[in-house]
Amino acid sequence: MSVPPADLLIRCGNIRTLVDGQGPQRALAVRGDRIVAISADPAGLDGFVGPGTALLDLPDSTVLPAFDDTHTHLISAGDSAHDVAVDGARSIAEFLELIRVRAASTPPGRWIRTSGHWQELNLTERRFPTADELEQATDRHPVLVVRGVHNQVLNRHALRLCGIDAATPDPEGGSIARDDAGRPTGHLIDGFALIRPHFPAPDPATKLDGLRIASHAYAATGIGTVRDTNSSLADLDALARLRDAGELGCRVRALLTTMGFTSAQQVEEVLDGMEAWRHRSDPWLSVWGVKFWMDGGIESGALEHPYCPAHSPVPGYTGQLAWDEQVLEEAVLAVVRRGWRVGIHAYGDRGVRALLDLYERVQTRVPGLPRTTLVMEHGGLANDEQRRRAVSMGIPVTVQQPLLFDAATVQAEYWGDERVSDLFPARQWLDTGADISAGSDYPVGMYGAAHSLYGLTTRQTVDGIRGPEHAITREEAIALHTTAAAWLTDESDLRGQLAPGRLADLTAWPDDPYTAAEETLDGLRPSHTLLGGTVVHGPAD
Repeated sequence: MSVPPADLLIRCGNIRTLVDGQGPQRALAVRGDRIVAISADPAGLDGFVGPGTALLDLPDSTVLPAFDDTHTHLISAGDSAHDVAVDGARSIAEFLELIRVRAASTPPGRWIRTSGHWQELNLTERRFPTADELEQATDRHPVLVVRGVHNQVLNRHALRLCGIDAATPDPEGGSIARDDAGRPTGHLIDGFALIRPHFPAPDPATKLDGLRIASHAYAATGIGTVRDTNSSLADLDALARLRDAGELGCRVRALLTTMGFTSAQQVEEVLDGMEAWRHRSDPWLSVWGVKFWMDGGIESGALEHPYCPAHSPVPGYTGQLAWDEQVLEEAVLAVVRRGWRVGIHAYGDRGVRALLDLYERVQTRVPGLPRTTLVMEHGGLANDEQRRRAVSMGIPVTVQQPLLFDAATVQAEYWGDERVSDLFPARQWLDTGADISAGSDYPVGMYGAAHSLYGLTTRQTVDGIRGPEHAITREEAIALHTTAAAWLTDESDLRGQLAPGRLADLTAWPDDPYTAAEETLDGLRPSHTLLGGTVVHGPAD
């Protein structure tokens, strides 16, 4: 009996479907955006070939489902696509020169911003540049230096423009670094609430181009779906325009940001704006829920015991909680009562404890919430008791090994070696029975499917191996980016495995990520990434 022809037929050396109990397959047929058939015989689906069928023969490749990054910042990657890349600087002088070069071609008065993926400990001086030093690069432009998600540095021009001076109070949940005279040095922690009103939104064409570049860059590393954890309503509109133009390089599951918020009313206003997205049925772009912060990051994550003395702004400093806990509880309740989900950043062990206390109160006040409603983002320093408690409460967790990989050196400066080695204990989370999935936390950690697999399975970092007892197997690490990730977004029936009826989201690798040599795994990249049977990354890219 003849069958309607497929739009695409893939033949390859090995298809790992991730379907339990299914052995290697060697042919896969796609019609529309769905897989329609799969076969262990490379010629077993030749009956699906018609005059319009595209053939992709990859006899030496391994095909896997496309990977998810369950906690990243695609919006930041897009917004910084045209910014000054400073990750190659190895001294403050080189750093300033990069800004000086950009200033020479930038009209006076226009903001200059750096990309956020760099570490100050990679500079000879092992510190952030100051406002005065940035002023040497240019005093004709406001300059915003971004490092990761939580750190910003402004030159004097930008400080004046933002109205930040000795009398300015610290932002809620953040801080302004000051010299001995009380004058701001330029370095802010979680200071975007002070900057954002004065920083212009990119023009629509530039924003769309940045998102196009960034989304295809994710796809080039094997990432087919991102869970962006810091989106705004305006960002959603930009993503929708890109998606409508057919230029989005990865699927997006967005969490609306509350960064800089201090009241439940502000959250209610965002929820009102989210209503238009509630019933949109779009496999490319959807809203997952709302993102909150329980504590800070490397410099202000809430710990049970003090920071290292050199990085304690006051004696006995243990980090900061980002919200008044009662206000945060009311804000979270507003979200779940409207039927949306919540992801909350909790990084230090005190932050994790406070988050679990909060979620326990929410579960008491709104019983019977679906299991993926309340999610712990990071759970960085969660101890054994906290892990058991999270599992007993049914709280899923997202972990980000690339964050540790890239930030281990600077993290140790603040928290000490022992606590850094205990970050992201994936082995112990799995052994406790947790629902965990994996991501990158770009721009703090670098995104990339194989890069994350390498870190999760070796615990290698820029500062050597940290906490090898927390390493997991390749099979487990791949599951955290595929089947477990699809479960987190309630899409197990659509993604995460390769089977008839599921979306044709897949990656083709020149070397099998399951068996590739450890020394080559970190640099492994797919030759092809397909979403819904469409090539979003290929050899010509």
